[in-house]
Amino acid sequence: MRTLIMLLLGGLLISPAAAQPPVRPAPTAAAPPDSAAPVFALADLLTFVTLRHPVARQAALLPERAQQEVRYARGLFDPNATSKYYGKTLGGKEYFHDWDTQLRVPLWFGADVKAGFERGTGTYVNPENYTAPAGLSYLGVSVPLAQGLLIDERRASVRQAQALRGLAEAERRGALNKLVLQAAKDYWDWSLNYQRLELLRTNVDLAQVRFRAVRERVRQGDLAAIDSVEALTELQNRQATLAQARVQWRNATLLLSNYLWNEQNQPVELPAAVRPQPLPATWPTLPPDSVAALSELARQIHPDLQKSRAKLSQLSIERRLLSNKLLPKLSLDYNLLQAGQPFSAEKPASLNGSYLQNNYKLGVSFAYPLLLRQERSKLQLNRFKLQETELSLQQDTRTVETTVRTVANDWEALREQLSLQEQIVQNAERMRRGEQIRFENGESSVFLLNTREASLVSARVKLAELQAKYAQTQATLRWAAGGAQAAQ
Repeated sequence: MRTLIMLLLGGLLISPAAAQPPVRPAPTAAAPPDSAAPVFALADLLTFVTLRHPVARQAALLPERAQQEVRYARGLFDPNATSKYYGKTLGGKEYFHDWDTQLRVPLWFGADVKAGFERGTGTYVNPENYTAPAGLSYLGVSVPLAQGLLIDERRASVRQAQALRGLAEAERRGALNKLVLQAAKDYWDWSLNYQRLELLRTNVDLAQVRFRAVRERVRQGDLAAIDSVEALTELQNRQATLAQARVQWRNATLLLSNYLWNEQNQPVELPAAVRPQPLPATWPTLPPDSVAALSELARQIHPDLQKSRAKLSQLSIERRLLSNKLLPKLSLDYNLLQAGQPFSAEKPASLNGSYLQNNYKLGVSFAYPLLLRQERSKLQLNRFKLQETELSLQQDTRTVETTVRTVANDWEALREQLSLQEQIVQNAERMRRGEQIRFENGESSVFLLNTREASLVSARVKLAELQAKYAQTQATLRWAAGGAQAAQ
């Protein structure tokens, strides 16, 4: 299915590892290049855009930022070593020395494993903290039995950060796809301006030849003097139109140069010698099942829809956490004690049933707010957000599918217009040739011949405009289906 779509969309996809196009800094093009000049293809432009454009580089930072968010969240599970000492001596009399060192290792399922050594000595040490002079080592575990057992803030933070990676990737692709789409549209505008300039320059050349021929025939008495004025006026009109087209070509070249950057993040301009690739001369039709296939592809990979799904994932994790907050806080803290040296794996026999029953420290804590107004309100707000996001996803899905169908309709309509316009150009060419023959036989006038040529040029320019619009529609259809990079 995806291979069929790739072939269907025209083969303009590029790879980030593609070879670099030979564009170097150069002055702005002052004149259109000739037909023998090197071609700066659309694939060359898109290579520059995806690898070097500041927007593309900025978008490439989003997944890395999301990865660091995941790393930050996982830091909540880092082991933690603490040590504290409190002592008091007054008038040469030692009151107490209280020392506690602990290593705490959080586990994924909510419990914390801890091991430590404490020593409390002195005449006035708190009896709760008193130990023998050799100290006391312990190995224990803290387990939540209600709230925090299935999910807690640490696990929720990690899972939300992981969902953020999908959101960041969708944002990256969305920004890059919009950039690629606009670059493709501007490229085909540049190609259209080149084609228009070539047509108008040929039109001026024809008017110059005709003016010289008419002037010679006026000198020989075959034509009236007013015919030379008519030929000269037409030549000047075409020269003025050509001058305007040359300005449009230069401006289009400058606009396209906005997408060109070198590896040092410095802007570069198109060399004056390059020319665009030709406008599409063939206009394939869409297969009958292609629109449905593209709509299905868009539902799966479109960045806007993937962003909404990532937000839903984050909100679902938040809902689980808030639902867990409705449970009471009940935790168990158990520490196995041993006087003196820490526990040693070389003495497993000492840890028998009698020892476990007589050498421990146990703690149980319980807390529960009676009204739960904060917890219930937060959970209800989360439900509203979930509903809003789900409705937004439904609307965005419908919009994406409609956009695909709309662009596909434009594709087919342009094919029909292109076919008709091509016939119009052929008919205008026949009429111009016929008028030329009549003029050479003395049966027509310079005015009528100029009119036929103007109609022919107008038809050719219209055909070029439709060709450029057709190429832009191809790029728009790729964007509507989720973007070129997503379809690879």
